Parts: sequence; C-alpha cells; structure tokens
Amino acid sequence: MKRWRTLPPPTGENKEITAGFGEFIGGLLLRRGISDMKSAEAFFGCSSLSDPMELRDMDRAVEVIRAALDEGSKITVFGDYDCDGVTATAMLCGYLEAMGAEVDFYIPDRSEGYGLNVEAAGKILDSGTELIITVDNGISAFEEAKYIADRGAKLVITDHHQPSEELPVCEACVNPHRADDLSQFKDLCGAGVVLKLLCALEEDEEFILEQYSDLAAVGTIGDVMPLKGENRFIVQRGLENIRNSQNMGLDKLIRAAGVAPESAAASQLAFSVCPRINAAGRMTHKGAEKAAELLTTESPETAARLSEELSLLNGNRRQTENDILSEIKEQIARDPDILKQRVIVVAGEGWAHGVIGLAASRLTDRYGKPALVIGVENGGATGSARSIEGFNMYRLLAGCSEPLTKFGGHPMAGGFSLPSDRVGEFRELVHAYCAKNYPKMPEDCVCADMEIGLRELTLENAELLDRLEPFGEGNRRPLFLIRGCTVSSKQALSGGKYTCFYVEQEGVKLKALSFSHSFDSFYPNSGEKLDIIATAEINEYKGNRSVELRIKDFRYPDFSEDRFFAANRVYEEISRGEGCDIRLLPRVIPQDRTELMKIYDLVKRYGGAASAEEMVLRGCGINYCMLRITLDAFAEAGMIALSPAAQSAVITPSAGKKDLFGEGLIFRLKKELEQKTTV
Repeated sequence: MKRWRTLPPPTGENKEITAGFGEFIGGLLLRRGISDMKSAEAFFGCSSLSDPMELRDMDRAVEVIRAALDEGSKITVFGDYDCDGVTATAMLCGYLEAMGAEVDFYIPDRSEGYGLNVEAAGKILDSGTELIITVDNGISAFEEAKYIADRGAKLVITDHHQPSEELPVCEACVNPHRADDLSQFKDLCGAGVVLKLLCALEEDEEFILEQYSDLAAVGTIGDVMPLKGENRFIVQRGLENIRNSQNMGLDKLIRAAGVAPESAAASQLAFSVCPRINAAGRMTHKGAEKAAELLTTESPETAARLSEELSLLNGNRRQTENDILSEIKEQIARDPDILKQRVIVVAGEGWAHGVIGLAASRLTDRYGKPALVIGVENGGATGSARSIEGFNMYRLLAGCSEPLTKFGGHPMAGGFSLPSDRVGEFRELVHAYCAKNYPKMPEDCVCADMEIGLRELTLENAELLDRLEPFGEGNRRPLFLIRGCTVSSKQALSGGKYTCFYVEQEGVKLKALSFSHSFDSFYPNSGEKLDIIATAEINEYKGNRSVELRIKDFRYPDFSEDRFFAANRVYEEISRGEGCDIRLLPRVIPQDRTELMKIYDLVKRYGGAASAEEMVLRGCGINYCMLRITLDAFAEAGMIALSPAAQSAVITPSAGKKDLFGEGLIFRLKKELEQKTTV
C-alpha cells in the first residue's frame, strides 16, 4: 500500500506557459516547476554542451594526455564495473586508440572493491604504464594516488562522486562537484565527464557527439542521472546515434535485448540494455572487462559472441536474484516479525555481493519499507541498502557504524561491510536507531502529476507527451490520477500472469493494463468503480493507434488512506511490543464474538484470493489493525493458514472451536496493553 499524492496545481494564471505549450502539456510543465519560458528553454532548449574548459583542471588534463600521446607513453584507463564506468572506459579507450595511443584498460573485479587499489595500481605500473586515467572513480583514492606518484607515474582523475575537502595527489582532477569548480552543469555521470574531456581534447564537439554520445547516453541512463539540461541533450543525441548503429557492439547488445535500435527509447535502455552491462560485472570474475571489450570491438564476430555472453550473464543474474529473494521469503515465513520492524534487515550465507542491492530494491518496492540485505561469506559480510523518500539511509549507516568496517552511500541507498559475527549486533543497532529517530516512519508514496478525466486522454494529447521525452530520472513519464472510472470488462494476459481491463467514464472507454496484478488477484469486478493512477501510452496495432493506460496503482473510491496507515502503524507498534494508546483498544482489538465472526466470514468468502490490504480496499469496513490482529489470532489457534504480511489467509477445515477471548493472542494482548499503556 502506498500513499497517493498529486503535484499541487499551479497558482496564478501562468498564461505564458499554457499559451506556448497548450493546456495539457503546459499544465504538466507548471506542476513540475517549469513556470516561465526561461525555465522551459532550460528544459527543452539545451542544444549543446557547455564549454568543457569550464571544468576545473580540464586544461591540465588535456595538457597531460596530449603530452602522453605525443611521447608515445603507455596509458591505462582505470574504470569501474557498473554501466557508467564501463561506458566511460570504452569511450576514453576508443578515442585514445583512434589517436594512435598505446592504451589498455583495467576494471577491478567486485571482489577488489570499488575504485583504485594499490595492488591493481602496482600491476598496471609494472606493465609499463606511465599515465593512469581514472573514469567514474578516483576522487577518494588518496593512498593509491600517493603510491602512483611515488612510483614516478602520472595520474589524471575524472570522476563525478562527491569529493572531500582534500583532493588526491594527481596531475589533474576533473570533477564538477569540486568546491572550486565553476562549470555550469553539475549532474554529469562518469561517462558525461569523459564526453566533455573528449570534447576538450578534440576541440570538435559535433565530431565527439557523433562518435560517443551513444555510450554517454547509456552511461547516463544506467547511472540514473536526472535527465535535465545537458544530460537530456546527451541522451537525445545518443538515441539518434543508436538508431543509426554507430557502435557495433552496442548495436548487437541492444538487438540481443529484444530492442529495435531504430526506435529505442531511454526507458528500454534502462530496463533491457543497462542491466546486461551491469550483469557482466555482477556475475563473473572480470566480467565488466568483457562488457568494455564489447563496446570497443570492431569485429562482428566478437560483438555477436560477447553480446550473447552478456545476455546469458543477465539471465544468470535474474536467477541469482530470484534465488536470494526465495531465501528471504523463507526467512520471513519462519519469522514474520521481520516485516513488522520499521526497516527490513535480512542476511544469508553466500548471497552474491553483486546482486544483493537488486534484492534490497525489490523488497523496498514490495513492502514500502527501507531494506538492508546482507551477504555473508568467509567470515565477512557485505550489505546493500535501499530506502524510501523521507528516510535517510546514509544517516542510518553513520549512526550504526560501530560494527562496520566500511560504509558509504546517500539518502536513498548505501553499501557497507562488517565481520560476519557482528551481523546480529548490527541488526539490533539498526532497529534501535529507527525506534529513536523515526518513531513514526515515513510512508512510501506514488505521486501523480495531475488529476484528469478520461476525456482529456485523447490520442492528440498522448502524442504530445512525446515532447517530454526522453523519460527517466528527474523526468519520469507523467502519471495521471483518474477518479471514478467504471470497470467494464477484464481478461487475463500471459496465462493469467497479468490483467487487461477496460475503464469507462462519461462515454469514454480506454484499455488498461496491470503488470503488478495477476488476473486471479485483480479484485474489482465489472461494473465497479475505481480510482486509478496510470501513465498514458500509444498502442499501435495493425495500423491503428489508440491510447492505452499502464496502471501504477488502483483502489476503490472514498478509501481512507489516513485511517489505513494509522491502523497499520498501531498494528506494527503492538506487534513489536511497544503498546498503544489504551483509548484505541476498542478499535484495534475485537471486543466480542460478532467482530471475530465478521472477519472469519471474510476469510471464508475470499478463500485465500485476497490479502488483508485487499480486504480493506474492498470496503469490508473493518479497522486494518483489528483485521491483522484477528488474523494473527486465528492463525495462532490453527483456525487459518496465514502467510507473512497477511498476503493470503485460508480456513483450516480441521480446526475446532477456540475461545480466543479466554486464551491466546487476543487474550494476552488485552492483558498486556491494559498493564503497559496509559491514556
């Protein structure tokens, strides 16, 4: 369950924007903070990169690299194993090789950790390298930079991660986030910084964009950078190059992902292509180097072979991720209290370090809570964390850092490591920190851009949405809130895995697709009304074009989410033994057999086809806290089989009559709460 929010409507007349873009697109722009033509030009009008020489130390970086080219010095590009680092490595290596340089690259394995390390630097220098250039890393490589300098070699750092006040010893450090950097655009990824470095080296922006904007676009999308300003321009140009097959390896990879290069969109790259590049570094030793080789090869045979390998590795990644999630599901089945904590913390033996972050994201998406997933192996433990808006994950890790040997991140995600024998201690610290600092946890939200009627979702307006492309981080596809739609019919898709249904409103009928609900779990029936949040897309079939809704969320009209979230919070507080206001007892704990029977009849009626949340959404009129406590009491008494988080509840036929008020959970809770809580 997520809270629904809608961006606030614009204040004032704002005629400038609506006159320039029309009521529909203009209304979207105004809600997204684009309130005048100057800000609109900043969003739509970026048609070139700003001067790369504005970046601090860019002049020095160009001087050092040109000198190495002139002197025939061996150059090694030191990259990173994610999509951004791999594309940045391929770009710089490809350019330097085209310039006739003796160049190679080194991308560390995940087991080496992120960024430069002394052992790797030693191997590189032993091979005769005289200049190391980092891409997408290096800003915190203090020890390694000193080692390189002591060995008599040169180091140029290009990075986009946040620097500390002090910088590593190097010939040049190009990073838009340096305190003394005065460049216009700060939100470049590692590949974006390299793109500007190549522009500075070549002094011909158009040539560099023709050759390398496709890789820079993939890196920008893969690193989830905001698609505004120069990033928006980079991705637009990159998509043009992709459609013209500028890079053989990338073209093969895109086709292997089932995407047509001539119509590739940013969202397709994000969900189909970038994961394949990331999977190489996640799933096999030195796999990221295979990805970089793919993006630099000029051999059709090599491109075909490596693109297939990356696709296979991505399939292995999906399987490994599912295996971890299955183990987590088993842990939760054994200990449902895991889900009642403010933050989910799970750990397991042998969970692949390259995949635990994906598992954490899946848990956060499913349960609407921050999640920390820890893989344990050989006496050590590595964790990855994902968060929701309003909960600062980096502060959590900093506040619980005593057992940690290493940690880092930002408000929405983080990574950490610790000895395996301290995982339990760390878990307790996390729960204590949350209880102290977040007595009331923030709630996961889905935010619609604007509330409209189906009548406004015309084919013309849906086509106008293309003006906002490319969609991605910082410029997501618009979501619309539509209230009071009537479900006219529904049918199963993909053997019941998904649901297709039609909605009507004021004579307008549109097709809607839900990929988050199977047909069996899609509870609205024909004739019932729904409020929905959805995107509007164009479906083309046999030459016909029509508007199609992709459902993000739905619920019955007049559902009180305030009551639901308040009840859920009280249920979890009671489950954790924290008690509640005694005045709430009549609303959250059944007081007589009539209330018990009402809930028991609900379980009989839905026969395991509805979760507790769905029972409330279906308008059963029961307080959610009371519903959950009663289901727990039935399960304890053996009257029902209840899954974790009450995703399903099924009557147990052999169960006899039980006195739930004279013994068991309800009896204990009433006694405990009466003793522990006060008005």
